[in-house]
Amino acid sequence: MNDLHHCIFCRIIKGDLHAEIVYQDERVTAFWDIHPIAPVHILVVPNQHIESVNTVSQEDDSILGHLIITAGQIAKSQGVENSGYRLVINTGPDAGQSIFHLHLHLIGGRHLSFRSQ
Repeated sequence: MNDLHHCIFCRIIKGDLHAEIVYQDERVTAFWDIHPIAPVHILVVPNQHIESVNTVSQEDDSILGHLIITAGQIAKSQGVENSGYRLVINTGPDAGQSIFHLHLHLIGGRHLSFRSQ
C-alpha cells in the first residue's frame, strides 16, 4: 500500500525522519510510539520493508524471530519483563494497522486489560 519512498517507518530507519530510537541493528529498529497507550509503548520494525503479516514468506522467519527476541530484550531494559507486557501485531485496516510496514507494538508499564468491542 505504501510506496517505499513514502513509508514513514522506512524513512525513520534510514534517518530521514526523527524518532526516539531505543535500539537499532542491521535487521531491526525500535523507537517510541508517538501516540503511546501505556508508559512503555515502543514499536519494533524490520529494517527491510515488509508490508504486513499477510506478505511475510518463509524467507522472513529469521527476521520475525529477531523481532520477538529484540522486543523481549527491550522489555527487560525498560523494566517491564516481570510486571508484564504485551506484544501486538495489527494486520490490515480492520485490525488497526495504519502504517503498512510490519511492526510489533511492545506495550507495558501499567495493568493492561482485554476488551472486545
